[in-house]
Amino acid sequence: MAKPVLDKDLKRVAGLELATHNLARSLAAPGIALVFLLAAAVWASFVVADGPTSYMVVIAAVIAGYMALNVGANDVANNMGPAVGSKALTMLGALLIAGTFEAAGALLAGGDVVSTVARDLLIGDQLDGDTFVLVMMAALLASALWVNLATIIGAPVSTTHAVVGGVVGAGIASAGIGSVAWPVVGTISLSWVVSPALGGLFAAMLLAFIRATITKRIDKISAARVWVPILVALMTGVFTMYLATKGLKRIWSPGLTMVLLLGLGFAVLGWLVAMPLIRHQSLKIENRTKHIAKLFRLPLIVAAALLSFAHGANDVANAIGPFAAIVTAVQTGHAQSADITLPLWVLLIGAIGIALGLALFGPRLIRTVGEQITKLNEIRAYCVALSAAITVLAASALGLPVSSTHIAVGAIFGVGFLREYVAIREMKGNAVPVHARFLDPATLNATPEEALSKDRQQAGRRLVRRQHVLSIAAAWVITVPASAALAALVFLVLGLLIG
Repeated sequence: MAKPVLDKDLKRVAGLELATHNLARSLAAPGIALVFLLAAAVWASFVVADGPTSYMVVIAAVIAGYMALNVGANDVANNMGPAVGSKALTMLGALLIAGTFEAAGALLAGGDVVSTVARDLLIGDQLDGDTFVLVMMAALLASALWVNLATIIGAPVSTTHAVVGGVVGAGIASAGIGSVAWPVVGTISLSWVVSPALGGLFAAMLLAFIRATITKRIDKISAARVWVPILVALMTGVFTMYLATKGLKRIWSPGLTMVLLLGLGFAVLGWLVAMPLIRHQSLKIENRTKHIAKLFRLPLIVAAALLSFAHGANDVANAIGPFAAIVTAVQTGHAQSADITLPLWVLLIGAIGIALGLALFGPRLIRTVGEQITKLNEIRAYCVALSAAITVLAASALGLPVSSTHIAVGAIFGVGFLREYVAIREMKGNAVPVHARFLDPATLNATPEEALSKDRQQAGRRLVRRQHVLSIAAAWVITVPASAALAALVFLVLGLLIG
């Protein structure tokens, strides 16, 4: 009798140890994040000059760090999700590459859109200096809280839209509707529709092109030797122009002619490099789509890394834009200075916070984007990454503001729905009764039309998960009004506590 009792006791001890270990792991990430926020506060207290409102900068530094963590946790998934979902990268590899390139982009080229986030959304003569600081603090905290909630429920949202909503809501709460630059807000709102539509369209077109030129050919390997280097050249040229126009403005701002020449030059270089590599790789693969997809693995990884660099350069402003405006307002005493300064220490808080947020909290959203919307392989993921860069370039040429989150998720929907469309067409054109291919008792006695209808429903569930389409779309729609309402509430609370 003693042995069974002893075994039960040992099992209880082992279960307790496992529970303790799991609890420690779950608390490790928030603990590290808290240490970072405390470090940001201490850093700001040493850097900022002593004054009656210097404590505001310290508080704002903590809020900016919190927002940077949330940008890393939510936004970066859009760049690395397809690469992880297609198994081109492991989660650890994606975190290392994304963290490195996000931080590099934020430090080397970040801050170009700070003025839009921090200054252009509000009319300066409607707010005094102290009120403006409270507005920016409320906007930053409210947008961070909203993005944090979206991350918890697994919804990829636009941090840019969250910040815009926060600034609008806090501005209205402080000085009324007249304090908001509504034409700027209206222009930004266009991206709600433009971003996912363009991303999905370009991704579907790329996938259809690859199907027509490579994967549906009888001799797939020979077709791949011709077209994959051309696609790599397209990617190289597009990303060169993308980085020159969007990702490196803080370092260098070339004219249109130079951008086009750079794109053409690097496209030729990409083709020359890809030709022998693809030919060498093609000697080791079989004439099957699954093996052809492996030829896109390295281009996909490069594309994901470059997207991360450009994302860090552009979206770091969502974390430090309002913070930079607060620092400038405290130093100058004016609500909206003509030139918002961007000290290196401010940029570092954003860069470190994004990389840390990605490492600590990013895997969940990476899996949602890469695995839970539709099934991706290297080819489809490559189409998503390349379409994101093409969409940003096209929108910039048209003068339309777009969201990288909406583009990437829209591109994933685009390739998924294209696959559904193709699958349904193939079902329609198949002469064999559709229900004969599915050993489902519910369809064995059905008419071909009834079986076809059932197969369409099965294909829809299999290729694109409708639940995620609806939940993500709902999160997009309510991001601006929700963050605006939350910012108005936070502004009133901060006014009571600080003002």
